[in-house]
Amino acid sequence: MREQRSKKDEYQKALAAFGQAVKEFQKGEFDKATAAFKDFIEKYPVDKEVVDRAKAYLAIVQKRPKKDGPPLKGFEDHYRFAVARINQKDYPGAVKALEKALEYKEREGLVHYLLADAHCQMGQTDDALELLKKAIQKDKSFAVIAQNEPDFEALWEDKKFKLITKLV
Repeated sequence: MREQRSKKDEYQKALAAFGQAVKEFQKGEFDKATAAFKDFIEKYPVDKEVVDRAKAYLAIVQKRPKKDGPPLKGFEDHYRFAVARINQKDYPGAVKALEKALEYKEREGLVHYLLADAHCQMGQTDDALELLKKAIQKDKSFAVIAQNEPDFEALWEDKKFKLITKLV
C-alpha cells in the first residue's frame, strides 16, 4: 500500500512538473520551457506517454527561430521592434525596446505614449499614468488619443487619468 501511494505521489509530481513546463511554453518563455522539459524528461522517465509529449514540446521549442534577429540600430529600428512586441503582447520586450529608442530621441512623445500603453497592459497603473503625462506634455494630441484608446480603458475612470487628459 505504501509503495502504491509513493508511485501515486511520484506521478502527481511528474504531472505538476510537466504542467509547469507547458505553462512556460504557453507564456512564450521558451528558455524556461526548454529547461523545464529537459528537467522533466531527466527526472520522470517512467511514464512514456507524458515523456513523449515533453519531447514533442522540446522539439518545437528548439526549432523555433531565435527572437533576437538582426541587431537593432537607431531610433526607427527600436521603435518598430517595440510596436511589433506590443502587437504580440510582449509588453516587457516592448518596454525594453522603447527605453532603448528613448536613448536616441529622448523628447519623442510617441515613445512615452507607447511606454504608457505597455505599462498599462502590464497592470502598472502608476508608471502608465506618469508616462502618459510625459507624452501629453510633449504633444497635447495624445490626451485625445488616450481618451479613445481601448488599451487605456482600465484607466478611463481613474481620477489621475482624467486630470492628465483634462476630462474632469
